[in-house]
Amino acid sequence: MLKTSPNGLGPIADYFKVLSEVSRLQVLCCLKPGSKNVTEIMEETGLGQANVSKHLKILAQAGIVKREPQGVSVYYEIVDPLIFEICELVCDRLSIQLEQQSQQLKQLEALRSS
Repeated sequence: MLKTSPNGLGPIADYFKVLSEVSRLQVLCCLKPGSKNVTEIMEETGLGQANVSKHLKILAQAGIVKREPQGVSVYYEIVDPLIFEICELVCDRLSIQLEQQSQQLKQLEALRSS
């Protein structure tokens, strides 16, 4: 249940702040199929090493990804795949809004043409 006190809403806002960065979303999408190391993430996203490392640190601090040392490499993986359900809900909602806007534009164009 959503807490409406500022203290209860603060952590929720912080969580969404983590998700509000395009590069972090790229990293998350890259990790969706499974764990990867920084080099693999860099290759897939086109982001630089420092950028990827910074975003992975933020995602790890938020509890969204975890670090898993394997030999000389560190692999990152999604802690809770529910994150993708949240993203799907947002994408679905945005798709509906865009469709509604498109319909409104068509109606305006029809009015203008008549």
